[in-house]
Amino acid sequence: MISFRQKGDFSKLTRYFERVKEAAKLGSLDKYGREGVAALASATPVKSGKTASSWYYKIDHSQGSASIGFYNSNVNKGVPIAIILQYGHGTRNGGWVQGRDYINPAIQPLFDKIAEDAWREVTSV
Repeated sequence: MISFRQKGDFSKLTRYFERVKEAAKLGSLDKYGREGVAALASATPVKSGKTASSWYYKIDHSQGSASIGFYNSNVNKGVPIAIILQYGHGTRNGGWVQGRDYINPAIQPLFDKIAEDAWREVTSV
């Protein structure tokens, strides 16, 4: 048989979670969204500039959490151009155009900054 006993309350844990919740303010998320779009636009390979200028973001809130999604609206004949630039694509004559990993290196510093800022906010007194 396993049993547990607990003394005291969860006030410190509750305060911690309140600080975590406050760390993800909408204004901060909007700032990160703008920064992410700028980073993706500047890293996108440019031929016409349409793909680079087609980045946008959405902030979604659900059940006490929030997320930022980055999207690109440049689609040609059902093909998302940002994706084929990233992963490569076949050509009409059977050739292959190698992709270039430009999304991950562009957005990773922003993810690191979000994590660092959130941690600083949560651990500040």
